Amino acid sequence: MDIARPFSNSNINKPASLQSGPSRLAGLFSLLIIAIIGGLMVAGYLHMLVPITLQIDGVPYPLRTHQLTVEGILTDVGITTFPEDEITPPINEQIQAGQVIQIRRARPVRVEVDGKIIAGRTLKHSVLSILADLGIEVSPYDKIIVSNGDNHTSSRSAAALASSLPMGQASYRAIQLPEQSPLEVTVQRAMTVTLNLDGQSAPLHTTALSVGEALHEAGLILHEADRTLPEMTTPVDANMTISVKTAIPLTILVDGRRLRTRTHRANVADALAEVNIALTGLDYTHPDLDSALTPDMEIRVVRVHETFSIEQEPVPFEVVWMPDSDLEIDLREQRQDGENGVLQKRIRVRYEDGQEVSRKLEDQGIVRPPKNKIITYGTNIVVRTLDTPHGAVEYWRRIRMLATSYSASTAGTPVTASYYGRTALGWIMRHGIVAIDPRVVHLGSNVYVPGYGPGAAGDTGGAIKGRRIDLGYDDDNLKLWYRWVDVYLLTPIPPGDSINYVIPDWPPEP
Repeated sequence: MDIARPFSNSNINKPASLQSGPSRLAGLFSLLIIAIIGGLMVAGYLHMLVPITLQIDGVPYPLRTHQLTVEGILTDVGITTFPEDEITPPINEQIQAGQVIQIRRARPVRVEVDGKIIAGRTLKHSVLSILADLGIEVSPYDKIIVSNGDNHTSSRSAAALASSLPMGQASYRAIQLPEQSPLEVTVQRAMTVTLNLDGQSAPLHTTALSVGEALHEAGLILHEADRTLPEMTTPVDANMTISVKTAIPLTILVDGRRLRTRTHRANVADALAEVNIALTGLDYTHPDLDSALTPDMEIRVVRVHETFSIEQEPVPFEVVWMPDSDLEIDLREQRQDGENGVLQKRIRVRYEDGQEVSRKLEDQGIVRPPKNKIITYGTNIVVRTLDTPHGAVEYWRRIRMLATSYSASTAGTPVTASYYGRTALGWIMRHGIVAIDPRVVHLGSNVYVPGYGPGAAGDTGGAIKGRRIDLGYDDDNLKLWYRWVDVYLLTPIPPGDSINYVIPDWPPEP
């Protein structure tokens, strides 16, 4: 086993405090001289730096530089520029203290058009100006798809594209600039096709890939019943013709429903058949089935059915008067009761959409004839004698009558009239002359009225009808009458054919 030997005094360093004093002072002096020289050199260098402001895309960066040109400054700060960038003042121009150097960096652009890629840089804000700078011509119908590099993409036609496009600004924390995201632009070329819409042709410029997309892009709203040729999924080719035949919109009112439909049919009948609406029996339409269809036409289907109604009405019986020579005059007998008959009618009733609209008599007939009422009246005239204060009178008929009275001055005839005070027979008005209805009592015949006395039927009157008698008086002895009395018709008997055997009961006796 080896045992370490103690170190000898010669191998141990002496502390600094034990070193000699003059040597230490000389070293410190040397270091001081070096520091002063370095400081003077730094101060001189800093004194030579010129203050300027570097403004990049609107963001200021204050700098101090010893470079004399813009190009030198840009090299110092490590900024790479491109020919499309805008630098003010020019890069080879000398700078002055406090000067502002402005740099607008051109944004990288990548354009896909006509199957190729065109790359470049631009300071323009308008997409159309960018494309023009790159020598790319577009038509107003081409579609331009722009991506700003920030996951935002817009697609618009060249004609509707906004006049300017935000180019993007960076917020820099240091002179180290981030890379600019490229502006991605895709140009889709429009094709020209012919659109034939209901027989009217017009050019259609489109960038759509299919017929359906082209029609939608053109703002044409199609319905299921509309027809297109070729089909909607057909790819669009230049110079192709797209034919569209729109269906006619209709409203059909049927069975309490309102149906909206579209059709290519020509008339009402075909349109109804297309939607399986059938007419039966007496059903009809408005307008008629052969009417031509027009847009937004309203077709009403009227459902018609008819029924028959049986109605009965009474047939009044008649009163038959029959003479009976065995009965005395003014006596009556009812020989047979009257009974109404029955008239039966068959009525055709028409209903339209459940509502009755008409009734029509189809036929009618007597199912039970009426039975007439038979009354016999007497024609046997019996002459009798009546004792009166004026002596016995012989009469052949007695009639119950309503008696009134009048005189020349109460008859209603003007005093100035030539016939004033004269009767219908021209007699001078006086007591003993009575007014009667000639259908009941013959003019010129004699009567006897109890309480009045004998009278001659010599006058008539507008109100003297039927069983009425007006008893005449002189003006100075007028008595007022209004009562029912028996009036006796005196002999001789008038001829049989002039006798009214049946006198109406009006006015009735109270």
